[in-house]
Amino acid sequence: MRRRLGATRLLTLTGMGGVGKTRLALEVAAASATDFADRVWLVDLAPVWDPSLAANAVASALGMPDLGTRPVIDQLAVFLAHRSPLIVLDNCEHLVEACAELAHALLSASPGLRVLTTSRRTLGIGGEHVFAVRPLAPDDAVELLRDRTTAVRPEFRITDGNRAQVLRLCEDLDGLPLAIELAASRLRTLTVDEAVNRLEDRFGLLASGSRVARPHQRTLRALIDWSHELCTLAERLLWNRLSVFVGDFGLDAAEAVCAGDGIGRDEVLDLLDRLVVQSIVVPTEREGLPRYQMLETIRQYGRDRLAESGQEQRMLQRHHAFYLALAERIADGWAGPGQQKSLARLSAEHANLRAALDRGGDPQAVLALAAALRFHWCEGGFLGEGRRWLDHALAAAPEPSPARARALWVAAWVAVLQHDHATAYRWLDEAAELGERLDDPVVCAHVQSLRGTLALFSGRMAEAVSLLEEAAAAHMGTSEKIGAVYALITMATAQSHLGDPRTTQTCRQALALAEAHDERLVRAHAQWALGYDAWRRGDLEEAAVMLRSALENEQGFNDYVRVALMLEQLAWVTGEGGDHKGAGRLLGAARALWRDTDTSISALGPHMVEQHDRCEEETIRVLGPAAYENALAEGGRHRGPDEAIAYALHTEVEPTATPTATASAPSPLTPREQEVAALVAEGMSNRQIASALGRSPRTVHGHVENILAKLGFASRARIASWWTANQAPTPRTTP
Repeated sequence: MRRRLGATRLLTLTGMGGVGKTRLALEVAAASATDFADRVWLVDLAPVWDPSLAANAVASALGMPDLGTRPVIDQLAVFLAHRSPLIVLDNCEHLVEACAELAHALLSASPGLRVLTTSRRTLGIGGEHVFAVRPLAPDDAVELLRDRTTAVRPEFRITDGNRAQVLRLCEDLDGLPLAIELAASRLRTLTVDEAVNRLEDRFGLLASGSRVARPHQRTLRALIDWSHELCTLAERLLWNRLSVFVGDFGLDAAEAVCAGDGIGRDEVLDLLDRLVVQSIVVPTEREGLPRYQMLETIRQYGRDRLAESGQEQRMLQRHHAFYLALAERIADGWAGPGQQKSLARLSAEHANLRAALDRGGDPQAVLALAAALRFHWCEGGFLGEGRRWLDHALAAAPEPSPARARALWVAAWVAVLQHDHATAYRWLDEAAELGERLDDPVVCAHVQSLRGTLALFSGRMAEAVSLLEEAAAAHMGTSEKIGAVYALITMATAQSHLGDPRTTQTCRQALALAEAHDERLVRAHAQWALGYDAWRRGDLEEAAVMLRSALENEQGFNDYVRVALMLEQLAWVTGEGGDHKGAGRLLGAARALWRDTDTSISALGPHMVEQHDRCEEETIRVLGPAAYENALAEGGRHRGPDEAIAYALHTEVEPTATPTATASAPSPLTPREQEVAALVAEGMSNRQIASALGRSPRTVHGHVENILAKLGFASRARIASWWTANQAPTPRTTP
């Protein structure tokens, strides 16, 4: 298979269900990991039933944010144009036309791309090579049965006495790996002879009911029927109810949705374990979270049984209620230290969230869910899909309700981030009217804040300050005081352009609010605003410290646009400090992120374009065009926000552990950071260090945070120990 991938750009594995196409593709992907500069990516299409969302599934798997109003397939073409990965599209048979269009478009856009697909049907496009996956040969089938049976029954042996019956069992199962695995789970309690006899009875029943099914389909159906029949009543109930989940699911979801009416909540975990032993449920992991899933063939069987039982609608309602409660809990508790975990959870649940939106039933409940997912859409990189769900939900529920008022300002927020100002103003006008009618101060505060942001993006600075001042005051009078931070940060940007002396105080007020909530993302915003303000005032050192601190806080959030903006501004600071080569590299890192999202800094307003152009012109003047292009290329080699952040902070990306500095290693600290580290080692507080160096305590705090991050330490005592062990000379700098 690997040799074939080296000779073709599109390879499709075909074969009947249960023959092992996915398992083979996964093995090929794992073995090929080092063959592709931009890694191997698995896209599971089994949970995707809408052909228009096939491209979204690929974007999500690749970590590409869906930010624009352009079709996702076009965004993917731009994202992959400069990359050379292997993409595995698994389970394409129900989306053949969409997958064919997708594969053709992406292969045309990216010369280095290879695509491996699994499907019961070929894609049927030019350049496709097909590999037919056959059932196992008799000896291989016996070996698989032995391996899987000893996993659940260690004393099981294949002997001269049972070998003939083992071969007969594998032949009856047509050598299908899935069928063999299901049968092996039953040999935990049955002998081989008993299994053969029971299967023959089941085949007879099935054949009498369906003369038109193909033999392999009949075999697999018989095995699944038999597995279902041999489950206890509670196991069968759980199997059927779990079928409402799409893709994988967590234990808490299974307990909330499936418990009751024959299953106690405290029984769910034990029943899940029993279904795992029987190969009905498979344990897995997503976004670092333990999960469970069922193969699509087995899930669909359970869904058919659930429909026959008359419980399907009730289970779907429970499913929707669980995901609405989860989304609202995350939205209500957003302002705090758990944001990265919350986004990871929502990302892991994306397929089920999509299903809950699609089959929610009550239009007001769907509207509430679409609005509650606002941070998933706006901070998780799903703007395009979020907009589609919000548009659909708003159209389906036109009644003037609190849910509609919330959804209107969320839809406006999405439109603002997509730079669709006309749509944003339209939603804001209705939200303002409805918010006032319902006397909802939170909605009204968000409306003012977003109107101020639109004024800033349009270059109307004085209007922006006025609107955002009102918005910040309004937010402080509501239960969502953290909203004031966003208003203050945006207001500080406008104030800075106006030369308003209140800018620094506005920034510090925003940072104090963010720190009071221990809120990483808003703190990063506030540090960026302080850095921007310091740069505008000419304090390059404080600007660099604040922007680096902001980048530290952005790590792990995969926000292309925000990190690109911070890198741009760090480039301006670096260039004005005299390091034009460094400025060029940072501009290159930012340019790669802008390119990947098919956007540019112009989306943030004409004032940003002027400053970018000024920095670029000065860098070219000093370095010359050729050296500038080399610097851009060097900075642009880093893939994604986290790599770009690590590059900007002069650290290495460590996927498994944080590096710890040693005495023999050269110091990773800047001269100023070395000086601060020496004073920390003397036992000075930040305020004392600030007094000694003639800097502000906040600047010193930023230096200390950068030192801790670079050295991989968690305390000032570790800095002191490291400094003493290194005995580096202190580079005294002038205040």
